[in-house]
Amino acid sequence: MTRKNQFWKGMLYGALAGGAISLLDKPTREAMKENIQNAYKQVSYAVKHPVEISEQVKGTAEKIRTTIEQVSEDITYITGKVDEIRELTPQVKEIVKETKDTFSKNNDDALLEDLLKADE
Repeated sequence: MTRKNQFWKGMLYGALAGGAISLLDKPTREAMKENIQNAYKQVSYAVKHPVEISEQVKGTAEKIRTTIEQVSEDITYITGKVDEIRELTPQVKEIVKETKDTFSKNNDDALLEDLLKADE
């Protein structure tokens, strides 16, 4: 157990040392200062205006719920159309086959008539 605790303790110290060393670079220090100031402003705004933040969260949740409902309806509609196409496909194939057979028969009859006329 003590070895595991030492591992995590070492990881923490290493991370702290790496962070401190990276702050020796002036642009990194300035960027971190700016990030911390922005985070502080956002947190203090949220603390001062909890109702507004709550309303924003509720509005976002409502938009997400509406979007999910619309996607669900779209999926249901598409699924229905796919089922209709599956049901119609055998019927369409049969109609195409009958049409082909009819035209083939008519062409055969016309060819036979042309041959009979040619013999006369």
